[in-house]
Amino acid sequence: MLVVLMVMGLFVGLVTVIMRPDERAALRLEAERLSELLDLAAEEARLSGRGIAWTANSSAYRFWRAADDATWNEIRDSDLLRARTLPQGMTISAFRVENNRPQGGMRLEFPPQGASLAFTVNLSLGSDHYAVEGSPIGELRVLPGEGRLSAEPATR
Repeated sequence: MLVVLMVMGLFVGLVTVIMRPDERAALRLEAERLSELLDLAAEEARLSGRGIAWTANSSAYRFWRAADDATWNEIRDSDLLRARTLPQGMTISAFRVENNRPQGGMRLEFPPQGASLAFTVNLSLGSDHYAVEGSPIGELRVLPGEGRLSAEPATR
């Protein structure tokens, strides 16, 4: 009877571990999603001839399109560039543009022509971190850790 209970306990423990999602994998997936969406926003800005902006707070982000009258309108007509909320417990923990912490809120603008600014967006979940880094030539990378936020400044 004791052996049967021990085997059942091990089985329940194993099922619990298998069913629990891997937080680091979820964080990596969200960082890759953000990287792809930022790349899409930059490409749409170039193709449409209208600037696209990305704004965020610690738990959500959204995209904006420049209007003819120099205002910004939230993008609501795109399933991809729609407003998104990060999964429970995940945060945008740091943000830098050209190795400077912005004074206002988190905001990136993708112009219709010309180079973008270098930036780093750091996503965190518990003690795990992933960084989305963008270069002035439009390359985007997803890196484990905090990226260049804690390292030496990048050179242009």
